[in-house]
Amino acid sequence: MAKVIRDLADTSSYWAAVWSMCPMPDVHVICDAPIGCFNLVATAVPDYTDSVPHIENITPSVITEQEVGGSGTGEAVKRTYEGLRDEGMLEGKQLIVVSTAESEMIGSDLTDLVKQLQEGTTFFHSESLSDDEHVGRDRVLQWLWENYGAAQADGIEVEAGLVNIIGPTYGCFNAPSDLHEVKRLIEGAGGRVNIVFPYACKLADITDLAKAQVNVIMYQEFGHTLAATLGQPTLHAPFGMRGTTTFLQNLGDLLGTRAQADAFIQHEKKTTLQSVWDLWRGPQSDWFPTTTIGISATRTYVEGLQSYLGDELGMPILFTAPRPGKVGEMNNEAVRQFIHKSPPTLIYGSINERIYMAEAGATRSAFMPAAFPGAMVCRSVGTPFMGYRGTVHLIQEIVNKLYDALFSFLPLDTAYSKPSSGAVQPVKVGDAGNMPWNDDAKEVLDKALDKLPFLARISASRELQMRVEAEAQAKDLDEVTAELATAVLAAQAD
Repeated sequence: MAKVIRDLADTSSYWAAVWSMCPMPDVHVICDAPIGCFNLVATAVPDYTDSVPHIENITPSVITEQEVGGSGTGEAVKRTYEGLRDEGMLEGKQLIVVSTAESEMIGSDLTDLVKQLQEGTTFFHSESLSDDEHVGRDRVLQWLWENYGAAQADGIEVEAGLVNIIGPTYGCFNAPSDLHEVKRLIEGAGGRVNIVFPYACKLADITDLAKAQVNVIMYQEFGHTLAATLGQPTLHAPFGMRGTTTFLQNLGDLLGTRAQADAFIQHEKKTTLQSVWDLWRGPQSDWFPTTTIGISATRTYVEGLQSYLGDELGMPILFTAPRPGKVGEMNNEAVRQFIHKSPPTLIYGSINERIYMAEAGATRSAFMPAAFPGAMVCRSVGTPFMGYRGTVHLIQEIVNKLYDALFSFLPLDTAYSKPSSGAVQPVKVGDAGNMPWNDDAKEVLDKALDKLPFLARISASRELQMRVEAEAQAKDLDEVTAELATAVLAAQAD
């Protein structure tokens, strides 16, 4: 029996190719695709990830049933090229033709055709049918270097102090903000940012990657093949206080600027990290060891969040599900079942996890965006997860979510209970709170509260007590019994 894969969490290597090439302004991509596959990657999805309403430097060949049915896609690509050329759209641009799943299914290889187009035009076979977006990004970054940088890099000398940042593209969660923080850290440690590839450079500048003394890889999922080819020392973008401190020290050692890196660390402890310390020692400090966490995201963010929230702040991490996962790690169905059975207080994830929470009715849990897919714009530079500023942003968001949870459990005058008659009656605060409970009834209430998140128990205790006592009053009882408490709390749970 075939195993059904639930709720894919990533896209294909075709999307990776487009999102890696199109940030560069001196590139124009022709995607060998039907109009729908162009619209998704170029117009629909980037609008609610990168807040880019339309990627301007990509055009579809608009293949139809005729091309798929037998004539092939070559003529469609050629017509598209001629239209772009005649409209002046290719002036100052390097043309790249990219395959899609649809063109690959009919075996369309345009390696020879591109020689008939604008001089220098290349063809990238995206392997869309076999590779996911992470493999695709790693391969296209290496391909861009080999085709547009390597040949001109001979003889270029490494320049002391220069640092490349490899990785951010369109479609990477929180890229603008995390990139902004990583650049700040590099400069704080005494380095100078050379090339941000491919997110903030031109195709014509790729050769300059060879000038850097150190490479910083933003994500664990891709970029390592290129970094290994470039041959210089490599660091990963950091998470948490300890991780960021180690990153700065290591970068300072590699650049020969350790004294400046140490001075920057000390300054950050007195400024940026003061906010973390204030929240840690404030009245919120009791919440951290009792607030449970679940994380489903790319491995970069799963391990980064686990290290900071779990190892440094001491928050219980109930589950982690890296994407893409390895054998033995939780898949989407396992995450779904976990959330349905015992949802953590805070769940970091994508739209998939948010759907699972809605299915489970996990209203006492809070969703924290930490991955795509999902309708969440990540364009601000003020919401980092990485670096020192990331530690402040993350802990601030957690505390604010916990405050929201407290508000949700405030006992209000408009609270309602359901008497045995089935009619919904308002309960006033003064109507309950003084009725005696026998020992068995108290035990029933305690067990019900044990099932709730720790933070919510105080307010929930008052609310549940009001409902049970209101029912006891409606039945003219002198005390709350275990039978009555069980019945009312069971109805409340339903």
